[in-house]
Amino acid sequence: NSTGQTTIVGEGGTTTTSVQQGLVKAWCKFDGEAGSIANADSFNVSGLTDNGTGDYTIAIDNDMANDDYATTCNGSEQVMSPLNASNTLAGSVRIYSKNLSDSNVDAQEVGVQITGDLA
Repeated sequence: NSTGQTTIVGEGGTTTTSVQQGLVKAWCKFDGEAGSIANADSFNVSGLTDNGTGDYTIAIDNDMANDDYATTCNGSEQVMSPLNASNTLAGSVRIYSKNLSDSNVDAQEVGVQITGDLA
């Protein structure tokens, strides 16, 4: 329609789903153990920063509308999402990979998904 909003009728025809709200807005997969980390594959991610052992920053190419988006992480270690609000910005998110003893550790495989509103 003219507003740019697209909705899909759900199963049974009684509900609708907003395509814009239901999509992952940015994602990436990388090897956190590599000497120089780089995306193996990604969408809407402009870069990665290795801040130290198990400490990574993901730069979002097209910024989110604000810092109130959701971040989901997984990896070969116990990967944690941002531990506090100061680690989530409209243009980046900082994540930590921790082992079961709560110590930072580089993870071989790290996957990050970001959902929310784009700017």
